Amino acid sequence: MNKLKQAWEAYHPVVHLLMVGTVFVMLTQCMSLPFLAIYLSETTTLSPAYIGVIVGAGPLAGTIGGFVGGVLSDLFGRRKLMILSMLMMAVAFSFFVVFSHPIALLVISLLLGLAASFYGTVSKAMMGDLTPEDKRFRVFSNRYLAINLGVAIGPVLGAFLGIAGSGTAFMLTAISYVCFAAVLAFACKKYGIVDKPEQQGAGNAEKPSLSNMWQVLSRDVVLLIFVFGGILLVTVHGQMSVTLSQYLRENIAEGVPLFGVMMSVNGLTVLLLQIPLTRLVERFSLFSRIAGGAILMAVGEVGFAFSASWTWFIIAMIVFTLGEILIVPAEYAQIDQISPANMRGTYYGAQSISNLGSFLGPWAGGMVLSAYGGPVMFLVMAGLALVSLIFYRLGQRLHEKKQRGSGAVVEAAS
Repeated sequence: MNKLKQAWEAYHPVVHLLMVGTVFVMLTQCMSLPFLAIYLSETTTLSPAYIGVIVGAGPLAGTIGGFVGGVLSDLFGRRKLMILSMLMMAVAFSFFVVFSHPIALLVISLLLGLAASFYGTVSKAMMGDLTPEDKRFRVFSNRYLAINLGVAIGPVLGAFLGIAGSGTAFMLTAISYVCFAAVLAFACKKYGIVDKPEQQGAGNAEKPSLSNMWQVLSRDVVLLIFVFGGILLVTVHGQMSVTLSQYLRENIAEGVPLFGVMMSVNGLTVLLLQIPLTRLVERFSLFSRIAGGAILMAVGEVGFAFSASWTWFIIAMIVFTLGEILIVPAEYAQIDQISPANMRGTYYGAQSISNLGSFLGPWAGGMVLSAYGGPVMFLVMAGLALVSLIFYRLGQRLHEKKQRGSGAVVEAAS
């Protein structure tokens, strides 16, 4: 009991709230958003390619929104931006039920992507602000677990209740975000978290101006290379939940239930294996972890291409998810390594540019699926996963060179 109390007291109460809230909203969100492509195909007459554009438009907006949100949070504070973003997401989810015009659906998806990118970037930055540096990696690992707990339970619970991918699920997600926003606003007030930038980030470090932020980012070649590699991997991951669902629906018996099971398997695999697998690979470099993850994702895509039964699709999903487990924490660690302490939000925002892949995946995947079929599409994605390693390797070498140069300068000065 004392150990449990000490573990609880080791983190700020608002960090705990963000973890619990993440499980809550992800649980309801995963009854709706992963099924958006299916929902649109059943309630509209849109083509798979245009549905891919609508679904991918949100992440496309996130490529800009995450960066803007991170910069604004560094300059003006995090609290109001987080609450506003959650209310925007609630509006977007409810509007998917209300509107059916293709242009309206595209705008709603853009709004959702913008709001989600704001929330994702700012919430990570706030967790970093409220957590000691030596505990930060564990906090982000726990956040990843919280997300996947919702991913694991949501689709199964939605299927059990008979609302997965329905208008009811979208409205329930909207209500969950409103409730979470209200609770977070109350908690921030109770614990004195206010929108004063000087109280966040690097303590007494001077907050950079907008022009200084841009200068730092534009000169950080390592960050830009890592982001480009991330775009390729997110392209692979982004099409997995969109074009895969359409492929299963059209080509596999009981494909929609199979997709729900596969999404739950994805989340359960993370929950069961993230901690032991992460500990197993800790002795390896960040690049080695990302390389292993990219290879596993590629093998999973090959598995999707040649599977014909539920069993093989589920096995391929497990392999794909093992790659995801290796990649996500390693990418967080890379950004934490190269981020100036007083620009944490900005760097997390810059990393969100990799969400461009979540647009390219559904869009390009939908085009390849329509033109050449599922197997070719999955093999193309496997190739992209492997190509991404070129950029991660180059970024790692440049970062090591930069570190050696900084060390030489410090030594000469002393």
